[in-house]
Amino acid sequence: MTLYDWPRAAAFGRVIPKTKIYEHAGANTGLKELFVREVDQIVWSHKLAPETINLAATKYVGEIQVFRITARTASLDVGVLHAIDKAIPFPLIFEVAHGGRIKLTAAYKRSSEADSTRWVVSDYFESDWLPEDAPRVPLPVALNMGALYERLLEPLVVSQTARLVPGMGEAPQTPFAPAEADRTVSLEERIARAEAIKVQAREVERIKARLAREKQFNKRVAINAELRAAKQELERLTAGNCGAARTK
Repeated sequence: MTLYDWPRAAAFGRVIPKTKIYEHAGANTGLKELFVREVDQIVWSHKLAPETINLAATKYVGEIQVFRITARTASLDVGVLHAIDKAIPFPLIFEVAHGGRIKLTAAYKRSSEADSTRWVVSDYFESDWLPEDAPRVPLPVALNMGALYERLLEPLVVSQTARLVPGMGEAPQTPFAPAEADRTVSLEERIARAEAIKVQAREVERIKARLAREKQFNKRVAINAELRAAKQELERLTAGNCGAARTK
């Protein structure tokens, strides 16, 4: 995973007071305390838009905003990110900086089909930490704003899923269905599968913990069978995700 050299023409550089986020996100006392404890500063650093990067807007992606968060803690609660996403009516890419390191994080944000004035936000996906002075690369090539948004999100989805399931970067253990492997897999499908993998990986760990606590032999046998089934489902999801990643 790399950092992007955001175009100079897109620089915005506006510090956003936390009170503005509170106001637009309807923050309660607990959320405000979270911001105070974990966030030092929020900067609206870049505005990726047709007039700043010369890419045409699409129906669902008119602009992409880049927010830089200087964090007070190494682990930033997703409630902070969700509140900012709720307050800003555009797709967002976050750069989170802490202790000389930086990482990218974002959720897939799109208009609700039922109500175009509301936004649907997926789970958050993030890169590994990198040195803050790590080399930056140009934006990925894209034909329009919607395609750029997908190109920015895709590496985050892939890298986070790989961290959840060791071996995700390797070839799948079971073949991907030819009919599905030959078609283009949408970002929505990739994210839905990545979220399912996340849930299933947690289920495997939960069953492992139960097995470690159980002392009775007959119950351990039953839990082992449950664990095997959960692992098989995780492998199925993982194999499908690897196959989907090769279709792009």
